[in-house]
Amino acid sequence: MQSDIQQFYKDKTVFVTGGTGFLGKVIIEKLLRSTDVKRIYFLVRKKKDENVESRFEVWKNAPVFDVLLKAKPEALSLMTPISGDCSAPDLGLSEEDRKILTSEVEVVIHSAASIRFVEPLHNALNINTRGTRLMIQLAKEMKGLKAFVHVSTAYSNCITNHIQERFYPENLTCPAAKVLEFNETLSPELLNSMAPALMGKFPNTYVYTKALAEQVIQMEGQDLPICIFRPAIILANFKEPLSGWIDNLHGVVALIYGNVYGILRLLYVNPNAKAMVVPGDYCANVAVASGWQVSKNANPSSSLAAKSPPPIYAFAPDKSNAIPFKTSVKMGIEKFHKVPVTKTIWYPFAHFTTCPFLFKLGCIFYHLIPGFLTDLVLRLQGRKPILMKSYPKIHEALLLLYPFSGRTIIMDTNNTTKMWDVMSAWDRAIFPFDMANLNWDDYFSRIVTGMRVFLFKESWDTLEKSKRRLFRLRILHRLLEILLYIAVGTLMWYLFLNNNQEIKT
Repeated sequence: MQSDIQQFYKDKTVFVTGGTGFLGKVIIEKLLRSTDVKRIYFLVRKKKDENVESRFEVWKNAPVFDVLLKAKPEALSLMTPISGDCSAPDLGLSEEDRKILTSEVEVVIHSAASIRFVEPLHNALNINTRGTRLMIQLAKEMKGLKAFVHVSTAYSNCITNHIQERFYPENLTCPAAKVLEFNETLSPELLNSMAPALMGKFPNTYVYTKALAEQVIQMEGQDLPICIFRPAIILANFKEPLSGWIDNLHGVVALIYGNVYGILRLLYVNPNAKAMVVPGDYCANVAVASGWQVSKNANPSSSLAAKSPPPIYAFAPDKSNAIPFKTSVKMGIEKFHKVPVTKTIWYPFAHFTTCPFLFKLGCIFYHLIPGFLTDLVLRLQGRKPILMKSYPKIHEALLLLYPFSGRTIIMDTNNTTKMWDVMSAWDRAIFPFDMANLNWDDYFSRIVTGMRVFLFKESWDTLEKSKRRLFRLRILHRLLEILLYIAVGTLMWYLFLNNNQEIKT
């Protein structure tokens, strides 16, 4: 006997874009492990030095599939890579592959996107906005389409302080159709120069082009069984299939990594703002459940249903169980002290500021001066310096993330909560995503442990060595603090004495 969601996906053919990315891998693994899908086609882009077949072979060796292959050794035989590119005209599909997809696919999960905040507008439009339009056009040719899940971002409308599960055309300075027309008719250089005027208050091209993509779905996807999934900042998996699994260093993940590494000490973050982070496996479960839900609610025979806006499922920490950034950072550091890594170059700690001037000034003392001295030591040892080249990118990342880490944005998740409420107890057990009862302390333990294994690539044999190293770094850190206190105190005392002598004379 199968659950409702499992029954929906049974013998279905699914098409996934973005399957080579973190969330795409987790979604595919979940479908293969927890459902009986017939086949999964997924779009794979050729790279300069790698063809589709070689990329597929590397993809199959990802640790995220280890649990799956133990339970279902032949599971990956259900995967078929399709050569294509969401940034290319017609998605870069061959005529033959297009016929296969339109004749066989019943469920589409579109998660491909450029998540670079500094992507030139022309490129971001091609991938995030035009790519979505091309996917809708492809879906309209799919004879047996039952569900289309478009993966957006909870920050697609971040210029609004209270984001509801609705469309926000009023946030756009120019309709998506017109912007796409500009993209087709103007040179990339001219379009990129127009970016500030077109983007308006949007902080980067990523969220802007994702907002445009949502309007494309609103205007062009209403006659499809389609929905939008808006996840907040995606971190490591909570429990499935591997506790703490993560395979990238994007955004907030990179900041946690830098702090654990001992090179990031000053955060340009509002410590009291709520940390809008969610587990990767929970996101995959919402995406899978959204496909089931939109199919269940679709009514092609109703003209009224065809005119209704596509449903939006936002996913963020529950308002009753949200944590501020200062708490999350403190948790992370405390957990790291229990499972340190040998690669740490200084005792991890973090201070916060929301003042741009203090951040730029503080970076000199917290990062650049220590970084220069560390690189000098590395040069004297005949090793390659690393920090002075890294810090400009780290500081840029902190500045780019500030629109999301500098304030609390209220995100309504009513539709997602309703979906959770109508799921059976069985489905909730198989596809969990209850943020109201997420144990943050447990989750951060898993994040830090996962980073140690999957990002730092350290075996547990080095744990005792790492703890001894961390203890030595802590002693050095405390000694440096004492020296700095003495130096500052001496300077203040010297200035005080000089001031008194001037007054007497």
